[in-house]
Amino acid sequence: MDNKMFCFQCEQTAGCAGCTGKAGVCGKTAEVAELQDQLTGALVGLSRAVDNAPDANEGTWRLMIEGLFTTVTNVSFNEKTIRELIGRVHEEKARLVPGCSGCGSRCGRNDDYDMNLLWNAQEDIRSLKSLILFGVRGMAAYAHHAMMLGYADEEVNRFFAKALFAVGEDWDMDALLPIVMEVGEKNLKCMALLDKANTESYGTPAPVTVPLTVEKGPFIVITGHDLHDLKLLLEQTEGKGVNIYTHGEMLPAHGYPELKKYAHLKGNFGTAWQNQQREFADIPAPVLFTTNCLMPPKASYADRVFILPDALRYRQRKNYRTTGTGARPNANWAGSYHSKTGEKPYRHKCTVCGRTDTDYPNLEFRYCSKCNGYYCYCIDHINNHVHITTPPEGKQ
Repeated sequence: MDNKMFCFQCEQTAGCAGCTGKAGVCGKTAEVAELQDQLTGALVGLSRAVDNAPDANEGTWRLMIEGLFTTVTNVSFNEKTIRELIGRVHEEKARLVPGCSGCGSRCGRNDDYDMNLLWNAQEDIRSLKSLILFGVRGMAAYAHHAMMLGYADEEVNRFFAKALFAVGEDWDMDALLPIVMEVGEKNLKCMALLDKANTESYGTPAPVTVPLTVEKGPFIVITGHDLHDLKLLLEQTEGKGVNIYTHGEMLPAHGYPELKKYAHLKGNFGTAWQNQQREFADIPAPVLFTTNCLMPPKASYADRVFILPDALRYRQRKNYRTTGTGARPNANWAGSYHSKTGEKPYRHKCTVCGRTDTDYPNLEFRYCSKCNGYYCYCIDHINNHVHITTPPEGKQ
């Protein structure tokens, strides 16, 4: 593949085929994509070392999970951090097989894997290996969240190494298919682990009605997936006169009793993560990003974005007091956040026909990855419109 980059791991990928230019739909640059491939190749090398060494430990699994999680969409765009992580993976591999790098008759058994071999593999092999790789990347997100709450599973941890090892091997379909099936099996086990971690930490979730309005007064919006981050934010803002609103995938937090008990957890703001650049454009409040949800911030709200290093954080680093004091008054923000426009509230509006999800609640809407900007289309026009190639007004 003669492209600047190649990435097709998320559902937003360009043309439903793959991002191949200077940057992906998510905002990831070609340089970051290359580093993520190098990190993945280093993790495959680490899995080979684990296969040959008996002393893999908790630190090995933590590093493998962190590395896989870093390559998930929208987790890290930081080249320096990814390079440092590659270095840590190499250090761990050297610890596990200390004589390998200085061996006089190198066999290459524990070398890093060249990801170009995967992207250029025969189609069926590429598909099966991609299923394995993307599956364990997503699984690593679950494992990481559970790990932050003190929960882990040895069988799940060892499967990360097994799956990565398979990605690096020259196996045929018959050998890869059982690994693909095992990805599903272990993923369910990992989800059960995270469910146990969440319910034992925050109680059993129950259905609740979540307000979609913003009350008067200063507030903070928190987006992402990390319930532990939300818990810390709620603790540190309690009694400060600052309301908290979830965004995107943080919405389910309202169902957990130990989070819902905080009176200043007021409701949910906005919609899904891919709409953040539009929804945060004029929000008069800080936005705290957690885990895999960050898109490159626009200048209109970049000064209000708060994020700790690359969404891969440890408890001792987490303190949001500066974020809390950064919340700004918003006396004019009452009722629906759409109401200030004077328009009928809606979340999606087709760029071609103008139909909205308010007027047509059963109509499906999608965003076009080929248009220059975040343009929404109804299901009748998502594949039947002229692509917009010029930046939106004021965004040149």
